[in-house]
Amino acid sequence: MTAQTLIVMRHAKSAWPDGVADLERPLNDRGRRDAPAAGRWLRESGLVPDHVLCSPALRTRQTLALTGAEWETMPPVIEDDRLYGESLPGMLAAVRTAPPTARTVLLVGHNPDVTTLVVALAGEPVSFRTATLAVLDSTAGWAAADSGWGALRTAHTARG
Repeated sequence: MTAQTLIVMRHAKSAWPDGVADLERPLNDRGRRDAPAAGRWLRESGLVPDHVLCSPALRTRQTLALTGAEWETMPPVIEDDRLYGESLPGMLAAVRTAPPTARTVLLVGHNPDVTTLVVALAGEPVSFRTATLAVLDSTAGWAAADSGWGALRTAHTARG
């Protein structure tokens, strides 16, 4: 089995405008600076994904757009409702949808869900501040994503 890398990212810093539903909260100025820094770090680390799973929330979509602007091309993106306020089983099911040919998948989501996911997959907690990325490696295949699936390689909090 070929090695896979899953990058789990918490969205960049968001604003809390009055009267705006949680799903539609945008990034704030710091978030708009940090997201490109995350994209640069991924590029410089040789971790540009070939597939993306993203929460449908505006702040995650904006994070992805600014992060991906630092790469040559944006890989295929699947917006998955299971990455917004969903249980661990839903998040694991979303990871399992990654195409078998994908070697590096980026998942852009929310805390505490991303923390729960990384602990389940790798058995190690990560302090997921905004714009934090956790890099996990596995040889088990996407369809096998479950408890103990992989190992935490590194974590990085991007600041622009």
